[in-house]
Amino acid sequence: MKASIALTTIAAIAAKASADCFSTRLGYPCCSGNTVAYTDNDGDWGVENGNWCGIGNTSSSASCWSTALGYPCCSSSSAEVWYTDNDGAWGVENGDWCGIPTGSSGGNTPVNQGNDGNDVNVTPGDQYSHNGNPFKDVEFFINPYYTAEVDAAIAQMSDSSLISKAEKMKTFSNAIWLDTIKNMNEWLEKNLKGALAQQTGNKKVLTVFVVYDLPGRDCHALASNGELLANDSDWARYKNEYIDVIEEKLKTYKSQPVVLIIEPDSLANLVTNLDSTPACRDSEKYYLDGHAYLIQKFGVLKHVAMYLDIGHAFWLGWDDNREKAAKVYSKVISSGAPGEVRGFTDNVANYTPWEDPTLSRGPDTEWNPCPDEKRYLEAIHKDFVSAGIKSVYFVSDTSRNGKKVDRKHPGEWCNQTGVGVGARPQANPVSGMDYLDAFYWIKPLGESDGTSDESAARFDGYCGHETAMKPAPEAGQWFQKHFEQGIKNANPPL
Repeated sequence: MKASIALTTIAAIAAKASADCFSTRLGYPCCSGNTVAYTDNDGDWGVENGNWCGIGNTSSSASCWSTALGYPCCSSSSAEVWYTDNDGAWGVENGDWCGIPTGSSGGNTPVNQGNDGNDVNVTPGDQYSHNGNPFKDVEFFINPYYTAEVDAAIAQMSDSSLISKAEKMKTFSNAIWLDTIKNMNEWLEKNLKGALAQQTGNKKVLTVFVVYDLPGRDCHALASNGELLANDSDWARYKNEYIDVIEEKLKTYKSQPVVLIIEPDSLANLVTNLDSTPACRDSEKYYLDGHAYLIQKFGVLKHVAMYLDIGHAFWLGWDDNREKAAKVYSKVISSGAPGEVRGFTDNVANYTPWEDPTLSRGPDTEWNPCPDEKRYLEAIHKDFVSAGIKSVYFVSDTSRNGKKVDRKHPGEWCNQTGVGVGARPQANPVSGMDYLDAFYWIKPLGESDGTSDESAARFDGYCGHETAMKPAPEAGQWFQKHFEQGIKNANPPL
């Protein structure tokens, strides 16, 4: 588990000397039992009383002198030395102290991640191929940009309980958004390198990226409009400067698992908003051609699994919308042949609960038969299978649906008051739903949905509604108050 390295050297030594098991130095108790729920570089983790706890006093994935002290081994004997004591030389990796092995590292290429994650020196290995659920039996990569955002948020806090919750947020994975050409060029290869550097032996590290820069992006909203317009020149940029570059980098880093979340909101807009929104009609050609192009490019890469966005329960949950969606998505997937998609993702950046037994089909839900995400996926799974779609698996975004928010209308989507972070990222989270690959945090909690400033060019009326938290910054910018409320209301608790 990732912990802050903002400890002083003295505090770190004290923590090292007094730890009862490896997890106490990270702010987590030791388990009383030995049932393993998760394993990472620090060791084996269990869950007791709704909280993570450490099992044993040594790391399960390392064997050097530091494991006896509850600390993992550094990935290389040539790691940078941060501190030396009577035990040996100490380094820092992934935000944690680690012991630098005294022997040879076995001839592997040395890894130098630096203090900020830059300048990673790695060599991709043999071709990796997904076999079934891509989230299963892998370690999830920790988004370093989000970790830095949370560190900055912690610096603004004084409540020790809140700080503790925020620290725990850094231990969970979330998606890396490639939402502009500039951000893609900055973040794609850097994080592929970072994930590859963490791979040791048979342990694979999964990185999840959001592909999000279609021409005319988010045609029915204003807050998250993109840089590319719905015209032929920007369509050429999307192909040549964005998709082709992503393909090149993915082909290079072929020895590690990658998941791509594809263009949130785009195809769902084609299902429901073509008739009502001229901007969506203008974007239709580029949405369809864009998906065909990227499926052809990415869908043939053995180490890449793609999930197309299907909105959420209060967007496509009604019978007629799901029927139309099945036709649209079947056509889109066929257009990308020979490329293939693994499945679909729901509730991205939304707040709809996974289960809400208080709701049923009736006037309060506008007669929606699928008033929560679980019932939505159960229904649309049947619809998509019936439509002949051969790979129908799901990743559900649980980053902000832990607590039911008091939306006046279930379609409210902007910075909802009462937010709570939801179920933690994990593979195969629900027994009996073998088509649900994972719960995962796709939208990072704390990043705004859109500005509440009515004079702003990208102001969307939904961000001014009664249930939207205000004042709010522009979409994607850090929203401290929303983050703090989200971790206070976490379900299960942090």
